[in-house]
Amino acid sequence: MKFTALLAALTAALGMASAVQAQDASATATYGSVRLSAGFTPDPHSISLTAGGSIDATNIGSPCRGSIARAPDYEVTYTSGSMPLYFYVNATSDTTLVVNGPDGRWYCDDDSNGGVNPQVTFNTPRSGTYDIWVGTYGGGTTPATLFVTELSTDGGNGNTNNSGGYPNASLRATFGEITLNSGFQPDPRRVSLTAGGNIPASNVSSSCTGSIATAPDYQITYNAGSLPLSIRTEAGRDTTLVVNGPDGQWYCDDDSAGSTNARVYFAKPASGTYDIWVGTYGGGTTPATLIVTELD
Repeated sequence: MKFTALLAALTAALGMASAVQAQDASATATYGSVRLSAGFTPDPHSISLTAGGSIDATNIGSPCRGSIARAPDYEVTYTSGSMPLYFYVNATSDTTLVVNGPDGRWYCDDDSNGGVNPQVTFNTPRSGTYDIWVGTYGGGTTPATLFVTELSTDGGNGNTNNSGGYPNASLRATFGEITLNSGFQPDPRRVSLTAGGNIPASNVSSSCTGSIATAPDYQITYNAGSLPLSIRTEAGRDTTLVVNGPDGQWYCDDDSAGSTNARVYFAKPASGTYDIWVGTYGGGTTPATLIVTELD
């Protein structure tokens, strides 16, 4: 009897230990939660976090991999429409994804986002809660950024050498940033930069053209007044513009500044941050000048 009782107690203890070491979709997400409805902006929605943990994701089953935490890293409550839904990760280390969907099923990936980054795709997503874990393939932890998007993807993660990626407005602008108040001097403000990159601007919207970089080329924090705001390019080659405005919307242009130069014009600009990409229509890179003015 004593042996039987001891065995039962040992079995119960092992079961409790196993439960403690399992991922728990009911736990509060470590890095927060968000409610998104189809057509949300800004798109992509991103969150910085630390990937990894002490739980082996292979315990969930194939094809889950990597080391994850007990609690979800992030939780998305999503109201679906006609758009697909993508979760992907950008990190310098090999990362993995584990998603528990509204149907209670587990969806996992390792490298579908190109390089060492994962992506989980829902072509016909359900409305409901998506609990998300970002794992590390080799164990330990690493800084990472989780992205949620409805934009079409070819498995790109926004890396500068990945032609299927997306511009990332959360990155530091390559050629600087500035705060401008309406009536700023000197006007126009001119910035020399290198236009172009390896990301098709059409990944943002079908109305956008050219090839752009991952990080913004320039960032303006603008305090609006009664004047309009014009952002345009000057270059010896055909350039394009992609601007992510304070409202989270994308604004694009090819030749509105005359010849082969681009212009995005805000008749009644909002105060806030304008992330700006200067693209090249024919691909590659070229020297260019970005011009910001209220006198256009």
